[in-house]
Amino acid sequence: MTGVLITGGTGKTGSALAGLLRGSGVPVRVAGRTPSAGAPDAVRFDWNDPATHPAALHGTDRVYLVPPVDTTDPMPLVEPFLAEAERLGVRRVVLLGSAIVLPGAPGALELAAYVRARPGWVVLRPSGFMQNFLPPHPLGERIRRHGEIRTAAGTGRVGWIDARDIAAVAAALLTGPEGRPEGRPDDRSDHLLTGPQALSYQDAAGIIAARTGRPVRVVPVGVAEQADAYRASGMPDAFATALAAVDAGVRTGRDDQVSTDVLELTGRPPRTFAEFVQDHAPRWADDGTPEAG
Repeated sequence: MTGVLITGGTGKTGSALAGLLRGSGVPVRVAGRTPSAGAPDAVRFDWNDPATHPAALHGTDRVYLVPPVDTTDPMPLVEPFLAEAERLGVRRVVLLGSAIVLPGAPGALELAAYVRARPGWVVLRPSGFMQNFLPPHPLGERIRRHGEIRTAAGTGRVGWIDARDIAAVAAALLTGPEGRPEGRPDDRSDHLLTGPQALSYQDAAGIIAARTGRPVRVVPVGVAEQADAYRASGMPDAFATALAAVDAGVRTGRDDQVSTDVLELTGRPPRTFAEFVQDHAPRWADDGTPEAG
């Protein structure tokens, strides 16, 4: 292989993947809108500037694809990029998709279908990120500032997964023979990725409180109120509306699922939520901000 282009290279999964690949001696190009001048493997990449795409792809034959964030329709930006990747001879694309489907947002499903249709290209469908419980994500920020989780999901459960485990799967798929993990013949084009257990927000709050000593309460809210909170955090209107509607699906049990793909593809089980909290406990330290009424 000649190298891996990591889009979203400074994000939750991209930064972890870059570290894993560097540690294995794999050449990487870490794509970002404002690459660090001191990072020799950083390259400028902007979804809204197609002129940056060919240069970012140059010298790579595999791509870790993180679609544009905060949009309900990534296809207009991503499809031309993938066409250029094919033209330049990219053999393997690993797409960071999602097991949690945004209501009224078919673009993400169209993108996943586009990738699955190409031989050797793969879609990862992780469940909710454990990292969402950390600031500066709105969920994690509210825990840190106010010691509470506001949700419209009721007692519905999600198979929360650590972004580091997603990165480990991506690394295995990007570096094995023909894109398959070493010694594992799995050639599926779609992988559901979850943690070892599905948890409700109440379960998660209890684990955070037990591991940090800081009480965390769960406050039920409606979907409309949830959407307003996301908008207040700076999310675009359509994306905030769709993301809030996800909670309604969680409430029905739609996302209460657990898979064994992380273990099968990496050779080790995914991290538990308790392990995740232990690793990040200082991030929830109370900053003294008064609680909201």
